[in-house]
Amino acid sequence: MPTGKVEVKKAICMWCHCHCRVSVHIKDGELVKVDADEELPQGHLLATTVKACPRARAAAEWFHHPDRLNYPLKRMGEKGEGKWQRISWDQALDEIAQKLAELKSTYGPETLAFTMGTYRTHNEYTARFFNLFGSPNLVGGPANVCFCPANVVSAAMYGWPGNQPWLRPGITKCLLLLGANPSESHRLLWYAILATQRAGAKIIVIDPRRTRLAEIADIWLQPRPGTDAALIMSMINVIIAEELYDKEFVERWCHGFDKLVARTRDYTPEKVAEITWLPAEKIKEAARLYATSKPAASFDTMGIEQLPNNAETMQARFILPAITGNLDVRGGDRLSGCNAHVIPDADIELSDKLPPEQKPKMLGADRARLFSWQCYELVRDNMRKVWGLQLVQNAHCHAWAPIAYRAIITDKPYPVRAMISVGSNPMVAHANTKLVYKALKKLDLYVVVDFWMTPSAELADYVLPAASWLERPLIFTLHDTMNVLEVGETAFPPHKPGKYERRTDYDFWRGLGIRLGQEEYWPWQTLEEAYDYRLSPTGYTVREFIDQKGGTERLTSAERKYYETGFGTPTGKVELYSTVLESLGYDPLPRYEEPAETPISDPELAREYPLILITGGRVQPYYHSEHRQIDSLRRKYPHPRIQIHPDKASELGIADGDWVWIETPRGRVKQKCQYFAGIDPGVVHAQHGWWFPEEPGEEPWLHGVWESNANVLTDDDPEHCNQISGGWPLRTGLCKVYKIKTY
Repeated sequence: MPTGKVEVKKAICMWCHCHCRVSVHIKDGELVKVDADEELPQGHLLATTVKACPRARAAAEWFHHPDRLNYPLKRMGEKGEGKWQRISWDQALDEIAQKLAELKSTYGPETLAFTMGTYRTHNEYTARFFNLFGSPNLVGGPANVCFCPANVVSAAMYGWPGNQPWLRPGITKCLLLLGANPSESHRLLWYAILATQRAGAKIIVIDPRRTRLAEIADIWLQPRPGTDAALIMSMINVIIAEELYDKEFVERWCHGFDKLVARTRDYTPEKVAEITWLPAEKIKEAARLYATSKPAASFDTMGIEQLPNNAETMQARFILPAITGNLDVRGGDRLSGCNAHVIPDADIELSDKLPPEQKPKMLGADRARLFSWQCYELVRDNMRKVWGLQLVQNAHCHAWAPIAYRAIITDKPYPVRAMISVGSNPMVAHANTKLVYKALKKLDLYVVVDFWMTPSAELADYVLPAASWLERPLIFTLHDTMNVLEVGETAFPPHKPGKYERRTDYDFWRGLGIRLGQEEYWPWQTLEEAYDYRLSPTGYTVREFIDQKGGTERLTSAERKYYETGFGTPTGKVELYSTVLESLGYDPLPRYEEPAETPISDPELAREYPLILITGGRVQPYYHSEHRQIDSLRRKYPHPRIQIHPDKASELGIADGDWVWIETPRGRVKQKCQYFAGIDPGVVHAQHGWWFPEEPGEEPWLHGVWESNANVLTDDDPEHCNQISGGWPLRTGLCKVYKIKTY
């Protein structure tokens, strides 16, 4: 009987990378609301409490939405025809396992590939299944233009992945932010930045758009898109030429400084000004402010991860804090280590179970070698010497999407006939949508585990309903890269008789694994039991950790650990000259190379497509391709928008609010014009992630995936991608924009 009593559960919201601690309010078995957990500080960047964001406040609407996937579905008609039959979980797992066994027997285990989303589920159990199955083809998907290049380059140069700003108001004197727009993408960082600025810190922003962060910055550098590597190398040039670097740290703890000095001579501010469209004096001003304001912290996000030269840009970016003495000091950038009180993701993955002969078969490993097994094992072994921990395989060793999709289509270098996507919508999230579509249609078996019927799910053979963060426990360590351990509880059971039958990704992988002979490696019946095992070093279960420790444990970072251990690199030093990259056959030092499709590199193409297209900038209340079906959020932001400078729009005969075509050599989509003076007249920014859940799911509509999806426009030609990391050019393509005619 209804009691009217409100029960509060302590969970962790998984709708963006902030992973805020939230209170889930339940009344009579129904979700009432979600709000920030005010009993605990939020996040790992700075102890602070903030209000819940619009997405979290809309949790009840999301959870109870009539379009949530509730039961397993099996395709009955042709792919994309929209004909489905409801089946049981046992039938779905039986049939999927049988088909996988047949394909493995015919083509080998490498015939199975996987695509992941942005940490909607926990992928350590995905890697466990794939290693036991024998496939090396965990396709990184967006990983090549997301979290992973920074982590692997950091691991190669510093011997630790994922250095983070150690913001301390009153201690941090300067903050350098590269391609970051945290007011839209990372609220916890945004509030930490504001607090640090109020305490007197200076802010330097590198971004081609005038974001809210750029508006409050002391120095805003607005480079030509794609030229960040040249800009940062020029800042290094100034710091070295004016002897603003930390001579003691460089001499004792840096490898290859003399070679770096020689390389930076080609990047004078005057020369780089011509490349970047920035005044030489402004480059010098930024370099001096950063180098002389100690301690200085730095932070990068997708703005430079999504460049075609993202690996080289990351190299240069990680050199800055090292040569200025801002590395691993309070108020600067930290190498935090992990939380040793939990069994790490890396141990759960069972990477040693993947047969050695399968590793070289990883698609793209011979091209984008930063994510190859060769690189993974080299960096892992050096890191172990200092940290006693290996890298997370799933985030640092994965197949390359552009090669994987081409392998599906061509059967070269071998047939890839099956794919599983968990919390992933590759038709919207991956570059070159037309190629992705062609590949998904050709698969013999495509399985999607998700919350919604997405455009990708419409092309699947089986669609299975995933349990959300509200319906599952959580352990969060950011792929073993933080010394913070966060644990959240299940707010609702994923099964409700007569209403829905969802399952966690752990249940899915375990169910498949047992059916495919992996039973001895899946001893835990439920995800909570698996997490109890992972928490066993603490002496607590999931329930006890939440009840007795509030769900959070933050260990004290060992400042300047390298004094005793050295760095976890081959030389034991910060490798300005990377011996890891050298061993992989790459240039050991960062350099700038003009992207393949710009007005400079292809002036003939630029005559037809005169504007530089950038995409990927976040916008609240959405997160990438999510939440368009939530009415309260959609009303706040109903249409996709392209930002155009008013002068350029007027020249093109386009009024503010007009619908326009955006066209590249790959295709065209439509978005609404938004006048925006904070962008160069030669540059436009198109929003990504757009599809329309309200439109029909069957072909040719596929929920409007062809209408406004920016990845219809983007390029994934392997020759145009970064040859180190595999990153594809989301921020340097050429386009034209013109008004849609109405009659």
